[in-house]
Amino acid sequence: MSNQSANSASPEKPAFSPGLAGVIAGESAICHVDEQAGLGYRGYDVHDLTEHTAYEQVAYLLIYGDLPNDAQLKGFRDSLVSEASLPGDVEKILRLLPKTMHPMDFMRTGISALAGFDPELNDASLEANRRKAVRILAKMNVLAAAGARVRKGEAILLPKPNLSHAANFLYMLSGEEPEAYKVKAIDILYILYAEHEFNASTFAARVTVSTLSDMYAGCCSALATLKGPLHGGANEEAMGVLEEIGSVEGVADWVKDKLAHRAKVMGFGHRVYKNGDSRVAPMRKVATEIENRLGEKKWVAICMELERVMEKEKKLFANADLYAAPIFNMLKIPVDLNTPMFAASRCAGWGAHVTEQLANNRIIRPRSLYSGPALRRV
Repeated sequence: MSNQSANSASPEKPAFSPGLAGVIAGESAICHVDEQAGLGYRGYDVHDLTEHTAYEQVAYLLIYGDLPNDAQLKGFRDSLVSEASLPGDVEKILRLLPKTMHPMDFMRTGISALAGFDPELNDASLEANRRKAVRILAKMNVLAAAGARVRKGEAILLPKPNLSHAANFLYMLSGEEPEAYKVKAIDILYILYAEHEFNASTFAARVTVSTLSDMYAGCCSALATLKGPLHGGANEEAMGVLEEIGSVEGVADWVKDKLAHRAKVMGFGHRVYKNGDSRVAPMRKVATEIENRLGEKKWVAICMELERVMEKEKKLFANADLYAAPIFNMLKIPVDLNTPMFAASRCAGWGAHVTEQLANNRIIRPRSLYSGPALRRV
């Protein structure tokens, strides 16, 4: 080939990964997601954390970098109670919202309104960001329960000092102190949902604050992203799948029909995990324990048969949403509160990521591959 023809050749197109699949968009010391079904928070395996810690310890770990000692844990728990109150004007705003509004939209509006009441809103220092992360964590738990209470015209409840973070959610939802097995289930769910690397909502938060916006703005972006049925909203969709199937005997025909119509089966598949979601096993264990206690063995059997059939037919593995959905259902939590509870847990991870992003910031600005018409003349 001549030099002239070589120089006139079209330049090679840059690499393109739809949905940024497999693209490394940054470094983080917060979470490690192993493609072979491993998940760790700051070096601790998530299975180890569910067996030996409470959610408050995990949230502290994510925000501050290490597990707390007894004094630090007490101070942290005290902060989650003392920082939970909502300004009166924010509560007025929340009560003006339509009663038909989805609780995720309720939470997003609440966090946006709370921003103006934080005296450290625009302080991006490490310590200020950690304090804001704790404030948001405290208030998100309140907002998750308040979304259900406000639409019924009930008073918004605040946490009790003698209850754990998980127990306080259940108390603020019902007005009654919950049974221990329910608290344990929510505590484990909160731990498993607390963090998951550069997932869509976390990445949205990091993109937002990379412009030097504030943590509340980052959390609003994250909440808006989490709402979608391909992210946090998937657990709401998964319960609909299980109810539609109805029985173990109906699984095979249901799957065959869905696959014939190329329909997506919620609760299966994951962008990163190749051999299954590491959170499934502890969630399955929790669901089984609740069924045994209630004497209503149904959902776990359906889920397990779904796992078997989907692996056989499509080589797809269950994700965390498949078992989270029946856990929420058996605990009598309204299905549209599933994602707000996810958010109430994940905001610990969001706060950690926002703090990390701003500590060594560079604006996140990817490129696109142009696919429009060639140069045209007017």
